[in-house]
Amino acid sequence: VQLQASGGGLVQAGDSLRLSCAASSAATRRTISNNALGWFRQAPGKEREFLGSIGWRGSTIYADSVKGRFTISRDNARNTVYLQMDSLRPEDTAVYYCSVSRHSMATSRLEYYYNWGKGTLVTVSS
Repeated sequence: VQLQASGGGLVQAGDSLRLSCAASSAATRRTISNNALGWFRQAPGKEREFLGSIGWRGSTIYADSVKGRFTISRDNARNTVYLQMDSLRPEDTAVYYCSVSRHSMATSRLEYYYNWGKGTLVTVSS
């Protein structure tokens, strides 16, 4: 299963950014179409942090740290999941990853995710 996150970059505090995560192969697209997808991030020296998840029917859950600022959506026709990030803060600086869950419902349980792909770096300057 191959997932690729993209859309990172350098922004200023208060700016918005939208990340994308796409399946890179037909096999991956079939795998993720009925599964939940999650977004995570990892800052230097810190553990990987759950941000949010979207189930195969579109239900979402978010971590308290990003609730109200980040929005997850998915386009099943494009086999792509998005992370819209608004009101960015310097503490949002991290490498952002997407992953696919073994289950169809949105979940924050790290052990359910089994593919991490390559992350994309987001840097927020003050």
